[in-house]
This record gives sequence, C-alpha cells and structure tokens, in this order.
Amino acid sequence: MGMEMKKLIPLIQATRLFASFSREDLASLFECGKYSISRHPKNSIIYFESEKCQSLDVILIGKIIIQRIDENGNALTIVDFHPSDSMGGNLLFSRNPFYPMTVISKTDATILQIKKELVLSLCQLNENFLHEFLSCISDKTIILTNKIKTISQKSIRNSVIDFLRYEYLIQKKAHIMLGTSKKDLAERLGIQRTSLSRELNKMRTDGLIEFDSHSITILDLNIIR
Repeated sequence: MGMEMKKLIPLIQATRLFASFSREDLASLFECGKYSISRHPKNSIIYFESEKCQSLDVILIGKIIIQRIDENGNALTIVDFHPSDSMGGNLLFSRNPFYPMTVISKTDATILQIKKELVLSLCQLNENFLHEFLSCISDKTIILTNKIKTISQKSIRNSVIDFLRYEYLIQKKAHIMLGTSKKDLAERLGIQRTSLSRELNKMRTDGLIEFDSHSITILDLNIIR
C-alpha cells in the first residue's frame, strides 16, 4: 500500500461502508491492490452516459452530481453525492452495468474505486459492510424515484415554493441566501434557466418574493405554509 493510500485511510474509515473497520483492518484490506484512487478537477466528467460501471466508487473528498443532459444541452441534476456516499453499487452487479446518465464532479473530488471482486468478498466476509452496501443502494433508489416523481408532477411555481419552504426551515429566515447560481438552482429543480427566471419574475410581480443574484426574500410567508 502506497503513501497516498495511507494518508486516505482516515477518510475511508469515516465513510458509512467502512465505519466498522479499524485502520489496521483497512491497511490490510487494501494490500490486495483491487482498488484505485482517482482525482477529478471541478466540473470534469467522471463517467459519460452509457459508459460501463466497473467499480464501486466511494466519495472521499468533494461533491459529485448525476445529470441528465438532453439533445438541446439542457442539464437536469438528478442526485448529489457527498463525502461518505457511494455510487455504482446498483450497476456493478447488473446485467446491464452502464451508467444511464452523466456523472460530473461539482467540486474537486477524490474517489476510492473498488473493483467488483473486492466488493463481492467484502459482502461475503463482513456483515456490516453488506448491510451498509444494501442500505446505500436502497437510499439512492428512493431519492431517484422521488426526484422523477417530483419532476413529472409539479409546476415550476410549486417547485420553487418547495425549494423556498425547505430553505426557510434550514436557514430559519425569510431572506434566503442561495449559495449557488440560478443555473445550478434550475438544474436542481429540473427546469430550464429561462423558465426559472420567468417564474421568479412572475412571483415578484405577484408580490410573493423579491430577489437578486444572491438571494430570494419571501414577502408572503403564506406561500410556504
């Protein structure tokens, strides 16, 4: 095991999948070499749509997003992955192990890529790993299902209001700091940027909100109740 891997052992131990392993166990486990460490700069493509999944990827550093990009170049962010999350588990043992959407690094990212043979061995030898592995797959499946259901059923205004309601509960104030661009917000809501801007202007005209490039202020709190 190289020096780079030794430095990453504490980050690996902090993940859901490997929380039950000691540092000594992890050092011994990764002596087999059935893994790799990949680093990706911000906004780089990690996997293209239809690319074959050949590893279970555990995010150690950074944020990863899965996007659906249509023929017009419009991007819809389906799900986010953060440190400790894993991806590819639902594809690795599939008969059709190809990424259905594009995987992109939203920030600089470091990923532990575990080969199929090692994942299978871990599932057989460690019950905690198996439990967390299945739990991660189930959690992401539910998120994906809910996201698709939300996109198909909600109007643009309802999507905006749901976002404001969530951020109001988190930030505990009517002046919502966005912390992201309108483009990223549109992708998160699954709508085009121009459609989002149009709806925000309509809501401003209706006296419901005020906004600028960095924030949205809820003027009528009844819309989120």
